[in-house]
Amino acid sequence: MTNASDLPPDLAALPTAEFAFPGPLRDQLVAAVLDGTKTSTTGLVADYAHEGEELPKAGERSVVVDSAHRPVAVIEVTGVRVVPLGEVDLAHARDEGEGYDSVASWRAGHERFWHSAQMRQALADPGFTVDDTTMAVLERFRVVTDLRPAR
Repeated sequence: MTNASDLPPDLAALPTAEFAFPGPLRDQLVAAVLDGTKTSTTGLVADYAHEGEELPKAGERSVVVDSAHRPVAVIEVTGVRVVPLGEVDLAHARDEGEGYDSVASWRAGHERFWHSAQMRQALADPGFTVDDTTMAVLERFRVVTDLRPAR
């Protein structure tokens, strides 16, 4: 696998895209990005604010890393919507590539993640919770470069 230090300068300068926390969920999400079934993702405005990061914008590119922090792909943001969680639609839920067949199942899966001890610790808020009014960042993207070695 390629290490970040081995990337060409134009790619090494890109920000990192990390899906979930390292481990089985990240591995599943990265695999879905690489096979094309995951073309959207959801973040929380609260998480961006806590990290001091700007919201993504169409046209921005980032390097997707796996659980071992190895770069595996470059993605480009194709669209961003900021909506209350109660307004997330089925198309977005399906395009997350996790097999959701309803907004309710998507929401339940995401609430498990957002209400997890790991997420609450990352936000430095042990009582963090979401509801229909929580603002979500719905991001669409496409893979522009697969960085895995040729097979």
